[in-house]
Order: sequence, then structure tokens, then C-alpha cells
Amino acid sequence: PAVAYPTYEMGAIFANCRPVAVSMRPDGALDLASISSDDAKRAVMIWSNSPSNPTGALDDLGAVVEWGRRHGVPVFSDECYAEFTWSSKPQSALQHGLDGVVVLHSLSKRSNLAGLRVGFYAGDADLVHYLKEVRKHAGMMVPGPAQRAAVVALNDDDSVAVQRETYRRRLERTAHVLSKWSGIDVALPAGGFYLWFDAVDGWKFAERLAREGGALVSPGDFYGAGGANNVRVAVVQPDDKIELVAKRLGVS
Repeated sequence: PAVAYPTYEMGAIFANCRPVAVSMRPDGALDLASISSDDAKRAVMIWSNSPSNPTGALDDLGAVVEWGRRHGVPVFSDECYAEFTWSSKPQSALQHGLDGVVVLHSLSKRSNLAGLRVGFYAGDADLVHYLKEVRKHAGMMVPGPAQRAAVVALNDDDSVAVQRETYRRRLERTAHVLSKWSGIDVALPAGGFYLWFDAVDGWKFAERLAREGGALVSPGDFYGAGGANNVRVAVVQPDDKIELVAKRLGVS
């Protein structure tokens, strides 16, 4: 995606591939029609992230899978934020079949286990087997205690429900505070726990918020040239910290 977490681009570069940023539609989904026929012929994979980090937009996963199969290009779908889908039920590329599709998931978001670095992938049997053969030579050595913790976390949907409530409340409160303070319309995302909005000048907004509110946010160009004017706000601080920022900004 043209606006995406930078690790995707770096991963392609480390693999000695040429990353091609795919434009986004107004709704935040990949603009598949913008991909040139030459790039489609050369592509070794197409990458989707839904809900998106940083935009919170939902991709049209059915369309992405259809495009991949039509062009003979494997589809990789990062669905680490799936449990935090607000505008609809969580969606997965695997709902459109396994052929040519691999989905990636992580416990970092759903279970607050970012420090364990535990995740998994599932999908097309041949692609999964190939990745396993490569990964076993490149660090597929998650410590036993971390694996056991992951199993427990994956079976704990009650905690996920609590996290959903918590993030939703924080999103609504933070959007209200920032809108009142800045005069900018800060909309709620379709998914994820980030606010993403046009701040006219992302760096200036970030500096002003740091000075007046003591809060740090990410200027949008960190996520690609397409996000240059934007800001990403992660609502990962406790409620009392958010209220402290609101007080500093003079918002009730």
C-alpha cells in the first residue's frame, strides 16, 4: 500500500526485490486498477493490510484475492488488527479460499504481547510449506515459554473483548479532545486503534501537540509520501494519561 507501515517496504528491499507502492482509493482500499500490466507480470506477491496501520481503513480482500489469482500473483494479507474492526465483522482473505493466499496474524495487538514477538501464518499449503522451509534457517526459534503463552492467549477471547471496549472508548475520547483543541475533524477509523487524519502539516501538528499537551504522535510521511500531511495517533496509553493530555489542552 502507498500508505503503510514502513517494514513492508524494507522487507522487500532486504529480499532484493523492488517494492511498488499501490495507490489507495478514497475509501483506503488498494486501487488495483492503478497497477500497471508490466508490474503485474513481474510481481512475486501483492500485500494487503486490513485494518490498515496507519489509516484504519479496510481493504476489499475479495477483490485483492481475485486480482492475485487472475494475474497468478500470491496474495499476502496482514490481519494483525482484525479483532479491532469497528465498521463491520472482522474479515479475512481466507474467506475467499486458500489457493494462492497466505494470511499473517500476531498476538502483539489482540493480546498485548508485542514483547514476545509471536505470530503465525496460514493459507495455501504449498506457500506455507515453502515459508516454513525458509524460516527454519532464518530464526524460527520462538522460546518455549512464549509459545505456551501464545496458546493461552489465543484461547482467551474474553480479554480481547475487554481490549475492544477499551480501545473503542479511547478512540472516541481522543478524537473528541483533538478535534476540540485543533478545530480539525478527527474521524474514527473503520478498524485498528489509531486515529489518522489530515493535519495540513503533520510535523507542525506533532510539535504543537508535544509542546502544549505533552503527547507524542507520528507525522504521516513516516508511512509513505501519500501520508505527508497526516498524523497517526496511537491510543495505547491508559485513560488517565489521555485525561491528563485533555486537561493540558484545556478540553473537558
